[in-house]
Amino acid sequence: MSLAIAATGAAALQERCEVTTLRTMRGSLTYGDHAVVPVGPWTKITDEMEGSLTEPAAMIRDSALVELVKPPEPIALGTLTDRLGDPDALYLGQANAPADTFTTTGNHENEGRRIGLHVDNWDKLPYATKHTARRRLCLNLGPGTRYLLLGDLDIRVVCRTVHEDFAHRYPHTDDLRQFIDDGHLMLCFRLRLEPGEGYIAPTELFPHDGSTEAQPKPSTAAFWLGNWPRGVLPSLI
Repeated sequence: MSLAIAATGAAALQERCEVTTLRTMRGSLTYGDHAVVPVGPWTKITDEMEGSLTEPAAMIRDSALVELVKPPEPIALGTLTDRLGDPDALYLGQANAPADTFTTTGNHENEGRRIGLHVDNWDKLPYATKHTARRRLCLNLGPGTRYLLLGDLDIRVVCRTVHEDFAHRYPHTDDLRQFIDDGHLMLCFRLRLEPGEGYIAPTELFPHDGSTEAQPKPSTAAFWLGNWPRGVLPSLI
């Protein structure tokens, strides 16, 4: 499955979306070995890329769709998900990202070294059902701008590329690292989120991370996990 982003206008997505490819890190003091990161430089997406991202959106299941959203103000974090369609939605907490950080997620078990693009595993689903996992809602609390980084291939495609016994696997970030190490191409899209803006995305299905690269202010993000239908929050694009 390829990445799909819900959008009503091409110009709105192209204005906030850039693209590059991915590589792995070795011998870094700030990243774990084989962490997957953007290559750079970032370039604006083309009309063709915009179409490849938005045209599949109407045909895929809601759990596989990326949405850029703008919750109504004033935003009450404690009750934000109460009317979004999943009474069992889980609040995951907040994460602080310093200014000008290439990727944001660190590994507390590895001296805080950053893990690069990765897939979540809250639902612990095997290959056959990985695409049904809950989506994550993220809200940028500011004060700075941040980015959502997304690989364009889902982790099941990656898993079956690097493992002959993929059907019996639990697709994992290590599969992504092997995929990139083996020389396979994956595009990485960067979506800009201003304070008060957010996303709902299948972070257990698509490689992702946050970024504050070249941004002068830090950013705090709040996260929830839930089974939400598309369109539960107003779209940014």
